[in-house]
Amino acid sequence: MRLICSMLPSLADLEYNRNHTCHGFEAVGRNAIRRNFFQGLRAREHVTRSAAIQTNSISIETVTGRIQPRRRIEGISAVLLPFNAAGEPDYDALATHIARTSDAGLTPAVNMDTGYVNLLTPGQRAQVLQVARQVLTGTPDDRRGAGRFVAGAYIENQASDGQEPLVARYRREIEAIEAAGGTPILFQCSDLRSLSGPEVAALYRQVATGSQRLLAFELGQQFAPFGRIYDLDTVRGMMEIETIVGLKHSSLDRRLEWQRLALRDQIRPDFRIYTGNDLAIDMVTYGSDYLLGLSTFSPQAFALRDRLWARGDARFYQLNDLLQYLGFFAFRPPTPAYKHSAAQFLHLMDHIPEDTPPPGAPRRPESDRAVLADVAARIQEWLDGKGKI
Repeated sequence: MRLICSMLPSLADLEYNRNHTCHGFEAVGRNAIRRNFFQGLRAREHVTRSAAIQTNSISIETVTGRIQPRRRIEGISAVLLPFNAAGEPDYDALATHIARTSDAGLTPAVNMDTGYVNLLTPGQRAQVLQVARQVLTGTPDDRRGAGRFVAGAYIENQASDGQEPLVARYRREIEAIEAAGGTPILFQCSDLRSLSGPEVAALYRQVATGSQRLLAFELGQQFAPFGRIYDLDTVRGMMEIETIVGLKHSSLDRRLEWQRLALRDQIRPDFRIYTGNDLAIDMVTYGSDYLLGLSTFSPQAFALRDRLWARGDARFYQLNDLLQYLGFFAFRPPTPAYKHSAAQFLHLMDHIPEDTPPPGAPRRPESDRAVLADVAARIQEWLDGKGKI
């Protein structure tokens, strides 16, 4: 009753119509009631759909109904940038790790949080792009939705004197990535935090002009102080931009990611939601793809896990449990120290020559190596034959 009454014209409106029309109260009142009622129903239908997606209460039936056995998972792996003992980027080790990631069947992503993008100079970021270009030349561009490789369009450390618009700063990074053959992913920055949701969506629409394929990114503040998780109306605005083909979601909150999946299914089914939740890597079973830092520890193991799911092989759950155990250990607080965990792990596997993080980056204790060595040995068992398909 409250819903219907809120759609009716006021008594003052009806009285005005009675006194100022030749048809009198009855005809005008009926027309106003009918018109307002159906307009209200249409508006309430949109609000109801949005509210259903945004509700804090999501039933088990709704969640389990999302599970998609045998779905082909798109995996993008944020590549660790190794450093040498002098605290400088080891580009040779990076090239090897990019090749290892691509050979495993995952799309490498460079200049991401896992690649210490916030600590790199513009020249170092450009060098990372060139390494990726050189390693991946000849890789089919259409083997994955994201292309040969993904690279962060990162503008946070660029000095802003108020003279250069945000759009111009983003476009400069985007064009450099595209020139190297990569797909840009739009990192957030501190300047975005002052914008409203509609302003962010409008900015992204401007930034996307001139590109064929971009990814968006929402990042929790546990990863970076400039991070921001958007409301669903802002996410909807991003999904409505044709050249933005996917969104990496890194809130570490399953509920928020399920909401984005439901919205995607409603308005743009071909849009990709890439989970960035290293504490819930089974989100791929519910329809997410992934862009994870955890997968840099062992791209081969993640690729094997994905193949098991695509084949309907229940061993998926065993391997996923092992990888999730690694994720909980590596991504414990302080979360940014997971990158040193990755370096320790890759060094134990003889994949990089040093496990030294760059100056200023958080470190893990040496005692972690024993735990990582145990996990590495168990993962190797899967790669050596336990996971044979």
